[in-house]
Amino acid sequence: MKFDKIRAVEWRDDHLQLIDQRILPSRHENLCFDNVYEVAKAITDMVVRGAPAIGIAAAYGVVLAARNRFRQDGSDWQKTILKDLETLKAARPTAVNLAWAVDRLATIAAGMDPSTDPEPALLDAAKQIHADDIAANHTMGRLGAGLIAPGSAVLTHCNTGALATGGYGTALGVIRAGYASGAIKEVYADETRPWLQGARLTAWELVQEKIPVTLIADGAAAFLMKQGKVQWVIVGSDRIAANGDVANKIGTYSAAVAARHHGVKFMVVAPTSTIDMATATGTDIPIETREQEELLVCGDKRVAPEGAGAWNPVFDITPAELVDAIVTERGVVEHPTVEKMAGMMAK
Repeated sequence: MKFDKIRAVEWRDDHLQLIDQRILPSRHENLCFDNVYEVAKAITDMVVRGAPAIGIAAAYGVVLAARNRFRQDGSDWQKTILKDLETLKAARPTAVNLAWAVDRLATIAAGMDPSTDPEPALLDAAKQIHADDIAANHTMGRLGAGLIAPGSAVLTHCNTGALATGGYGTALGVIRAGYASGAIKEVYADETRPWLQGARLTAWELVQEKIPVTLIADGAAAFLMKQGKVQWVIVGSDRIAANGDVANKIGTYSAAVAARHHGVKFMVVAPTSTIDMATATGTDIPIETREQEELLVCGDKRVAPEGAGAWNPVFDITPAELVDAIVTERGVVEHPTVEKMAGMMAK
């Protein structure tokens, strides 16, 4: 399918294969995993990132855990695997897809005959999660692109494409679909400090698929909007609360505030597995804070003076009142509220 060539997560030759996103775009390398603790470390260390891709990788991690526990512990595997599952769930706490995927496979595992090899059934379930994500992304791409007037320019933040999902992408899926249909003529991408996912990953994906992209510094977004150069900001999400508050990559909130001030529409694109109806508002979402060194160092070079500290939250919360549309595979919620979110999730 057009603009759908990249797969960051794959099950291949009885192993989990991940594109190492830490070294893109300078090198394109795949890493193979057959151990659940290696998968958990890969998630923590950002080999794989993006809420849907993390969830899919974790699902395959459960398969590896079950395989190894069954071989080592026989019919006791359902008990001994529990530690493995908790390790997976702790790898990245903000992204709800991770816990969702692990819990879904854990439920299947708990109901199995302990004397039966669990790998085939769990692998089928993990592959289904993966396939469902790709299908959902194509649906969201179509729905989101349908909101955009022909010939528009858009801004996106972080990476929400095939590298962050099972394939095609969430916000970048809308951009792929919009570019293919002619709704989108131009794409701007924030560089997204400190991991530079916009510069390294989003720009790389779009270049691979020959979609024109212009990179900007994060701090240039508001001025870009003031020039009237973009009509939509399109982002993904790592968790959406029941009221429509959105947790996403740090800098998203700033972009939403600037968009509202300048009359630019703000779209969030995420599968329903990202929506956490058990979390009432964004203030209840745990925000991961990573090492100071990620800000104090750029590449191999320290850019801040010795003695300086850093505050490095990975995500921020964009309140629902700044969101014009939440696009999911079940439909579009415009100007989200608790009632609208509940209605969409009930479909």
